[in-house]
Amino acid sequence: MFTPKGSFSSFSVNDVAQAKEFYGRKLGLTVSEGEMGTLEVTMPEGHKIVVYPKDNHEAATFTVLNLVVDDVDAAVEALNAAGVRTKIYDDPNLPTDEKGIARGMGPDIAWFKDPAGNVISVIKSDGLLS
Repeated sequence: MFTPKGSFSSFSVNDVAQAKEFYGRKLGLTVSEGEMGTLEVTMPEGHKIVVYPKDNHEAATFTVLNLVVDDVDAAVEALNAAGVRTKIYDDPNLPTDEKGIARGMGPDIAWFKDPAGNVISVIKSDGLLS
């Protein structure tokens, strides 16, 4: 039987310096420089995500990181005040309000992009994690 001893998530960016600024200053996460030009982003639970440089980076078209919050409205206001745009979807199949928040289709959620174009969300914590 396969039994891993641990796990971590990773995704690429095209500019590590921009990513360090974004994840560290705009999102307030702890960021440290790792091996081979990578960044280690420490999540609130202590897990680490590796962000690595890739010259031919293509932004993910799906959510690569979900940040769980108690209040999506407050999170969106703080992100917008930091210059992060949360109104990124204008799709009738994924309706969002003027703040970019989808409501009533599960937990409240808003999406935004990092400087490399990867999609990130803030999502209400109700019942997501046990």
